[in-house]
Amino acid sequence: MSELLLPPEHRYAKIIKERHNEDGSELSVLNLGPTHPATHGIFQNILLMDGERILEAEPTIGYIHRAFEKIAENRPFYQITPLTDRMNYCSSPINNMGWWMTLEKLLGIEVPKRAQYLRVIVMELARITDHIICNSILGVDTGAYTGFLYVFQFREKIYEIYEEICGARLTTNMGRIGGFERDWSPEAFRKLDKFLEEFPPAWKEFENLFERNRIFLDRTVNVGGITAEKAMAYGFTGPNLRAAGVDYDVRVAHPYSSYEDFDFIVPVGKSGDTYDRFCVRNAEVWESLSIIRQALEKMPEGNEYHAEVPDYYLPPKEDVYNSMESLIYHFKIVMGEVPVPVSEIYHAVEGGNGELGFYLSTDGSRTPYRLHFRRPCFIYYQAFPEMIKGALLSDAIIILSSLNVIAGELDA
Repeated sequence: MSELLLPPEHRYAKIIKERHNEDGSELSVLNLGPTHPATHGIFQNILLMDGERILEAEPTIGYIHRAFEKIAENRPFYQITPLTDRMNYCSSPINNMGWWMTLEKLLGIEVPKRAQYLRVIVMELARITDHIICNSILGVDTGAYTGFLYVFQFREKIYEIYEEICGARLTTNMGRIGGFERDWSPEAFRKLDKFLEEFPPAWKEFENLFERNRIFLDRTVNVGGITAEKAMAYGFTGPNLRAAGVDYDVRVAHPYSSYEDFDFIVPVGKSGDTYDRFCVRNAEVWESLSIIRQALEKMPEGNEYHAEVPDYYLPPKEDVYNSMESLIYHFKIVMGEVPVPVSEIYHAVEGGNGELGFYLSTDGSRTPYRLHFRRPCFIYYQAFPEMIKGALLSDAIIILSSLNVIAGELDA
């Protein structure tokens, strides 16, 4: 049997024996995961260790076994949204909006400007929650629990805004083809205004707690660095690519949902190390806050929150109860009886961790012929073994944390 086909612990046994014969040193094999609290999800890394230093690493995924893409190919288009929630569950609304935009691209639907701005607001709120989780837990993994406890309350405040919009918090199932299922309530805007007032001072304190902290700097600077060339070769996107000095952002390169209407900076780093990834996400939070404020200021008048597309947009429930025409539309949409064009498209949005793409191929039936999710975590996680080679075990934990690998995006 080829050595490449052997389980890593078997291959490592041979290396251990040879290394021991060379210089008398002792090597060991360590299973990091699949259910270790430091792995941020259910996945495994089998490490060949020389004391505390990592010589080789081999990742293993597949412990969640969800097969979302195949499930989606047997579901009507409307019933796929809850699957997108469960990829990067730290920023579910971005997944939801990306999926609706993919269908709108397929169907040639123009979404009203106001609905586009509302989408921008909720996507930027989701980006903030994603970065709050990543950077505060990176603090925990370096031994600083205070920052996590302090800013986590603001994730809850964003979840309260989600609740006002759609009734859900973590897995939101938010929106519809053409916009939102209902207009935002005055309470949603009131909570949003309160968040915009209270969160910035707290985030500034969070930055001050870490960015010049001597211990945090020693743990993160020049740890887990990756060059721009190597990052692009691995297919990095999002904050992890921008931390390496590449200013690629889907919102700028391929604007969607009227992002071209807003002024914002794309933060970039230089070294691509753990510290730069932390700082880029911190800076992106400020840009997200700016975008939300601009969207509120430029919000078009009126109450348009969805496009007029009765063939694809579920009618109000009270109409379904009292109007035969609405009942027919409701039945046809829910059962997937409305035909879709035979087509092949790709649409991407800037997710919390990079380019979140949807490749959709249709044959005119009630379900996708083929649906593939481009999950940014799945792509950049491939670089993790190379990034931790030669590092200490404690470094591997914070490198993984700074990459923000979400296990839900690994198994699709």
